[in-house]
Amino acid sequence: MDPPTQDELESCPFCEGREDRTPPETYAAAGAPDRIPDTPGWTARVVPNLYPALERQEVVIHSPRHVRSFAELDDDEVAAVSQAWHLRREAAREEGFAYLHLVLNEGKAAGASLAHSHSQLVWFREQPPAVVEELPYLEKGRCGACAIVAKRSEVEIAMRGDTSLLAAPGGRAPYELLILPHSHEAEPGHEELALAAELLRHAIRKLHEAEGPVPLNAWLHPGAHWHLEVVPRLTVFAGLEFGAGIYVNWLPPEEAAARLRAG
Repeated sequence: MDPPTQDELESCPFCEGREDRTPPETYAAAGAPDRIPDTPGWTARVVPNLYPALERQEVVIHSPRHVRSFAELDDDEVAAVSQAWHLRREAAREEGFAYLHLVLNEGKAAGASLAHSHSQLVWFREQPPAVVEELPYLEKGRCGACAIVAKRSEVEIAMRGDTSLLAAPGGRAPYELLILPHSHEAEPGHEELALAAELLRHAIRKLHEAEGPVPLNAWLHPGAHWHLEVVPRLTVFAGLEFGAGIYVNWLPPEEAAARLRAG
């Protein structure tokens, strides 16, 4: 990865000391209890999105340092980010929003508009279509996530507690990954989300080792058997994928898992 240019460093609104370049924060994990809002001294910080596509959106700034990837966060920063995710999900529920969509975009090809590592929180009044589509299967007693957990041995890459990082069976793209709890729970608690964040960092680090700093999308999918999906942008989705819903993935999940376990 090329180092950031001087222009990138000077123009970044997310670095510590430039709190006046963002909207007023809605939450911050701060080192000092007497810290004044919108001043230095934070570990992770949440601000409204300046250009929301929907009714309500927030940005979680992952570090006061100018880091470009979730893989670069230290332990304290990962813990602060997972706490921010958890508390903003609680805040959304308290304000009557049924669903908080957590998404991480890394790299311009994956939709990131700023290089400084951050995630997006989109507040929905109702569950989005991707969650609603699962309901008929669950009503019939079928959970694809439980089936994957039961046969995870060949595709498991790492585990933290009762949560696994897996190469996704039937993945749409090479190295598509799942972070999946072993128990059938609709929502992650704070501890579960913290484990998922640790595994997300591990996943991106292993992807970087295998393929370099690839652009990627990741998102939390609660609603049935909660999980976190990671889709590296190593291929271009075109007419076959968008028009027919058929995805061509040249890398079997067992081989992907073996490559990411190595090293």
